[in-house]
Amino acid sequence: MRKATLAAALAAAIALPGAPALAQTNEITIGISISTTGPAAALGIPERNALEFVPKEIGGVPLKVIVLDDGGDPTTATTNARRFVTESKADIIMGSALTPPTIAVSNVANEAGIPHFGLAPFPITPERMKWSVAMPQPIPIVGKVLYDHMKSKGVKTLGYIGYSDSYGDLWFNDLKAQAVPMGMTIVDEERFARPDTSVTGQVLKLVAANPDAILVGASGTAAALPQTELRERGYKGLIYQTHGAASMDFIRIAGAAAEGVIMSAGPIMSPETQPDTALTKKPGLALNSAYEAKYGPNSRSQFAGHSYDAFEILKRVIPAALKTAKPGTPEFREAIRKAFISEKEIVATQGVYNWTEKDRYGLDDRSRILLTVKDGKYVPAM
Repeated sequence: MRKATLAAALAAAIALPGAPALAQTNEITIGISISTTGPAAALGIPERNALEFVPKEIGGVPLKVIVLDDGGDPTTATTNARRFVTESKADIIMGSALTPPTIAVSNVANEAGIPHFGLAPFPITPERMKWSVAMPQPIPIVGKVLYDHMKSKGVKTLGYIGYSDSYGDLWFNDLKAQAVPMGMTIVDEERFARPDTSVTGQVLKLVAANPDAILVGASGTAAALPQTELRERGYKGLIYQTHGAASMDFIRIAGAAAEGVIMSAGPIMSPETQPDTALTKKPGLALNSAYEAKYGPNSRSQFAGHSYDAFEILKRVIPAALKTAKPGTPEFREAIRKAFISEKEIVATQGVYNWTEKDRYGLDDRSRILLTVKDGKYVPAM
C-alpha cells in the first residue's frame, strides 16, 4: 500500500513562463493540490486518505505522486500548480477540494498544457475546456433529482442558503434554471461565508419567509450549520442538501437536526443498496471496504471517491497514451488529453465517465442517488 508524498505548500509565488521543456522519464509524475487544512479540511482529508488505495504503477510505469496542501485558498492553489509545472515537471495535475481553488488550478493547467482533474465542481469555461475534466457530478444532474423530489412532495415555494462564492452561485443558478420552470418560486435567497460560525440572521429571514422547502448550497461540515440552525429556529419544512454535504461528518455534526434531510449524493455513499447491475457497485464496495477498514466504520465520504476515481480513470487513459508517447514529454500530455475523449464507459465509484470535447463532466444519471437520514444513518429516500 502506497502512501502519497506529503509536503507543505510554500507561500512564495512561482512564475510560470510557460510549459517547461520536458525530457522523457521512466515514471509518471502526478501533482495534487488539495485542502487538508482550513475550512475545507473535511473534504480534502478524505481525498488525501483515498490516495492510499490507488495503484502505485499503471501500464508497467511507476507513478510519482506529489501532494501539496492549499488550505482552500486559490492563491496557494495557484502556487502549488505552478510548482508542479516548473519544479516537478508534472504529467498530470489534480485539485482542488473546493470550487475557487479548483478554478485556480485549472487556469494554470490550461496555460501550461497539462491534463487536469478537478476534484470539485467548477465552471469549465472555453478557456479551461481543453485540458480540464471534472470528477464530481455536474450540478444540473444532481440538482434535477432534488427538484424532482420537491415536485413530488408538492413544493411550491423555495428558500435558498448557500456559500457566498462560486460554489454557492453554481447551485443558486441551477435552482433558478431548473426548479423555477417546474413551477416553484424562490421566496428568499441568503448567503454565508465558508468560515462563518453562525448563520442566525440568514436563518431567521428564511424562517420568516416560511417556504415549503429550503435548499442548502454548501459542502463539507459547514453544510451542517444552516441545517442545525433551521431546525433549532423551528423550521418544519423540507430541507435539501447538495452532494457537497455527502459524508458521515455531516450526520455527526448536525446530530438530530440531520434527521429527515433529503440529500443528493454519489453512488459511493451507498453501494450496498445499488442493484447488482449497477456498474458503480463493485468499485464503490471496494473503496468503502478498504477505507472503513483503515479509518473506521461509517467513515466513507463522497470526497474520497473523487480522488480515488481519478486513478480509476488513469487506469484506462494511461495505457492508451503510452501507445503513442513516453512520460515526461509534451506528446504524452497530449496523448492523455486525447484519451480522455477516446476512452468510453470508464467505470468508477461515482459514475461512468464519457467525456467529449464539449462535455468535461462526462456523467449521466448513473452518477447520482437520493438519500435521507433516518436514525442517524443514510438510507435511500422515497
